Amino acid sequence: MTGTQTVAGVRTEADHGRHISKGGTIWFTGLPSAGKTTLALALADRLRVDGVDVEVLDGDEIRTHLSAGLGFSRADRDTHVDRIGFVAELLARHGVVVLVPVIAPYADARDKVREHHRPNGTTILQVHVSTALEVCAERDVKGLYAKAFRGEISSMTGVDDPYDVPTEPDLRIDTAAIDQLGAVGLLSDLLCRNGLAYRGIGR
Repeated sequence: MTGTQTVAGVRTEADHGRHISKGGTIWFTGLPSAGKTTLALALADRLRVDGVDVEVLDGDEIRTHLSAGLGFSRADRDTHVDRIGFVAELLARHGVVVLVPVIAPYADARDKVREHHRPNGTTILQVHVSTALEVCAERDVKGLYAKAFRGEISSMTGVDDPYDVPTEPDLRIDTAAIDQLGAVGLLSDLLCRNGLAYRGIGR
């Protein structure tokens, strides 16, 4: 017998670099500066090493294109999340692993995205990056928290605009308590358990 064999979802050595056809959405929610984008980009790098078709949908980038003109009212935030969710599901349905580091502060908007994935049976996983507000404020290179605390800006998530903490995420990561390598390892295991990657990706 020649070629590659995969037994019980465990990748064999000969399987290295083979494209994984099953797509899914991994939504990283959390406060601003919690570490969502950093984790998503690090995970994307590891997945690409293993030949996974992966895309990162960054909220700030999408605001300049797909969501141009939207503000930060609740209705505009919901529209922003809804648009990203639509694109993520479309890509995931066609075999792409989509990493979405977007705050999505309101639980009902996150639930709506999950429901949009349901009719096509598209996998969606929620990762709560649970880094504390104080740590996020210290990390904030844009100085937005400081401005919000001084009352210079409004509608800042976690300060004067609510953030609905997920009650049952698929994974919860505090980036102040675990380093990037460990966090990416936890994320890799989550993807493996849900059939979006092989055990030992990027190793």
